Amino acid sequence: MPFAIYVLGLGIFTMVTSEFLVAGLMPQLSEDLGTGIPQIGYLVSVYAAAMALGGPLLTALMLRLRQKTALVLLYAVFLAGQALGALATGYGLMVAARLVTGAASGAFFGVALAVCVRITGPEVRGRATSIVLGGLMVGTVLGLPLSQLAGEQYGWRFAFWAVAALAALALAVTCGAVPALPKEETGGAGGSVRAELGAFRNARLWAAFATSMLIIGATFAAFSYFVPILTDVTGFAAGTVPLLLVVYGAATVVGNAVVGRLADRHTMTVLGTGLALNTVFLTVFALGAGNAVTALAAMTGIGLVGVTMNPAMVTRVMRTANDRPLVNTVHTSFITLGVVVGSWVGGIGVAHWGLRAPLWTGAVMAVLGLLTLLPDALRRPASSASSDSSASDGSSARSAADPSLPTTERPTRV
Repeated sequence: MPFAIYVLGLGIFTMVTSEFLVAGLMPQLSEDLGTGIPQIGYLVSVYAAAMALGGPLLTALMLRLRQKTALVLLYAVFLAGQALGALATGYGLMVAARLVTGAASGAFFGVALAVCVRITGPEVRGRATSIVLGGLMVGTVLGLPLSQLAGEQYGWRFAFWAVAALAALALAVTCGAVPALPKEETGGAGGSVRAELGAFRNARLWAAFATSMLIIGATFAAFSYFVPILTDVTGFAAGTVPLLLVVYGAATVVGNAVVGRLADRHTMTVLGTGLALNTVFLTVFALGAGNAVTALAAMTGIGLVGVTMNPAMVTRVMRTANDRPLVNTVHTSFITLGVVVGSWVGGIGVAHWGLRAPLWTGAVMAVLGLLTLLPDALRRPASSASSDSSASDGSSARSAADPSLPTTERPTRV
């Protein structure tokens, strides 16, 4: 496994930590910026919106660059935004900082995944993707409490500068560890926006995007409200909940590693099994939220099969279209949209039906995710039903090598 893979994971960890940074610093930010707590909460949404909308635009502007050059420039943009946030004296400047860092983060995900595919062999590609995306899992689990601790001890500006320093370290290591791939070997380099956009004419790609959005939406519909559910419905003490969330976070790390090992050979099976299990766990949680053992077991299960589907989701998208930065960045936008939609719909459920509603909402979204897999499952010829491995070679990003295509869409050999 190339060392560069771990460096890419460090970069994603840094940017995910920045995304959730303000959530742990709300009181300090509210006081210093002269605004209310809800307005500080909106800064998370601003970052997510910038990832979803600004990320693809920023990626499109960098298509003609070598991918290593694009990574370096994205780090530079991110560092500028992070420094602006650390120096902000008003809410407007902080919003601008979040827009800059969010757009850089969204584009970074896409380019990092494209580089990951280029520097690894097909036999380890799924595991490599899981390591890069492991930065997302670890950032979600550790980024928020670490930033909160740093903010409480040294102030919120120190926390912002600490993330900037980590990004600078990641940039320095990237310059030495990530190879400078030639233009002809890098998917987006030397290409054009028109050529990249051609991939989006594939209806199956949009179905894959929809699956990813629903997988993440189902998980975050529940995850966003774990704390009030565990305290007000299950009855755990408030001081116990952080420990329970660490258990959930550890489950996501384990699940991500397992899915990474299976994603290449059994992509569709992993996605279908994960969605089915998540439906079960969310339903069990909704029915048994009043029991501590049931709630903890179901929450751990959601951690194992929720966001951990990311490596399989990425593999499916790359096989359906290509492994280039723009496709990966737009995919990241749909994943981010899943976070937003899941949390929003879950909140509507809480307002109308109580704290168990987000769990039911997540279960419904998981079922819808299963339905989006049906067209691909029905199109697969019986001969390929036993394994997904035939498309895991270096050309698997192209539709001709995708085993999920019907026989009539494959090239005829004479």
